[in-house]
Amino acid sequence: MKIIVLNCGSSSIKYQLFDMASRQVLAKGVVEKIGLHGSFIKNERIDGDKLLLEGDIYDHQSGIEYVLGILTSVKHGSISNFEEIDAVGHRVVHGGEKFNSSVLITDEVIRMLEECIDLAPLHNPPNLKGIFAMQALLPNIPQVSVFDTAFHQTMPDYAYMYAIPFPLYKKYGIRRYGFHGTSHRYVSQRGAEMVGMNKKDMKIITCHLGNGASVAAISNGVSIDTSMGLTPVEGLIMGTRSGDLDLGVLTYLMMKEELDISTANTLINKHSGMLGITGVSSDMREIMTAAYEGNERAKLGLNMYHYRIRKYIGSYAAAMGGLDMIIFTGGIGENSDYTRSEVVKGLEFLGIDFDYDRNNGLRGEEMVLTKEHSRVKVLVVPTNEELIIAQDTMDILENMKNQGYKIDY
Repeated sequence: MKIIVLNCGSSSIKYQLFDMASRQVLAKGVVEKIGLHGSFIKNERIDGDKLLLEGDIYDHQSGIEYVLGILTSVKHGSISNFEEIDAVGHRVVHGGEKFNSSVLITDEVIRMLEECIDLAPLHNPPNLKGIFAMQALLPNIPQVSVFDTAFHQTMPDYAYMYAIPFPLYKKYGIRRYGFHGTSHRYVSQRGAEMVGMNKKDMKIITCHLGNGASVAAISNGVSIDTSMGLTPVEGLIMGTRSGDLDLGVLTYLMMKEELDISTANTLINKHSGMLGITGVSSDMREIMTAAYEGNERAKLGLNMYHYRIRKYIGSYAAAMGGLDMIIFTGGIGENSDYTRSEVVKGLEFLGIDFDYDRNNGLRGEEMVLTKEHSRVKVLVVPTNEELIIAQDTMDILENMKNQGYKIDY
């Protein structure tokens, strides 16, 4: 079975073509600057063949049409024709309370996704554009929606509820949803496999650290809490997002600076976080360089960043009544040995005997970073959200076939 995985942003499309028989990525790439000047497509095939295509790409449908053309081209293609594509798996950011697992996309599902737009106005509309584009271009191929929020739907009510008037929760669905669910799900499973254990018998804290960042508490294989909330702005300090913030700070700033709602939203999402603290960049590499050169605000930002992660790890260990494993993933978690070492300092009381030599210089590789006798294991697990989306897509189609539905592949 061959499956295309699409992750559609407001002006971009990331894609991968999987051969699920071998779990190989036959091709992957990105469409950038859709609807903007300087649009381009980068495609890389499994054998190393690379293509850069530049030109006007006016909308998501034309972008996906170009991608399909590249994938089936004689010179740069990975398949001979569209009939080799069995299904499409879409990353959809927000499923609200409507979806606790991945689903086959139908007209009813699309209607429900449109109802979730208010919860993710920047993310769900481009996700839907990808779905509509595929419906137009390949109308007979099944599509599956895989949600960032679904993995966290196992949280108990006392973890996901906010202390606001209950009728507002019922009216607007205001609660903690959490994000990065496919990443937390994948790395917790893979981490347990790496140490020869079953995640259903473990208490795991997963730290997805990138420009966006979140921590999840996973007990016996299910998420019981996570740091992001109704939106991705809550929780850890991120590249440009503030993370946890006293609401009084926001209302105070709105009053003093005479900010409207849109400007205040931009302030906490685009101009805060590590960028706001350091004044250097939202890129952790540039911040670390500045700190090394003596920039005091960069040093402060790093101390705040690492402290917030440690605080969440401690609170989630308490929430689960113990801890067996910490996993680092995401661009920073996978590649920054400095961040990993700074986060675990002071957590020895949990039963961590960290191997700093093994950690030193490690980038983007699976590795157990604790010594053999360490009661709590610390791991690096590169995330693979696209594989989860492809796997869910295949599983849904296989289940339908087993139940007697006619699916041609």
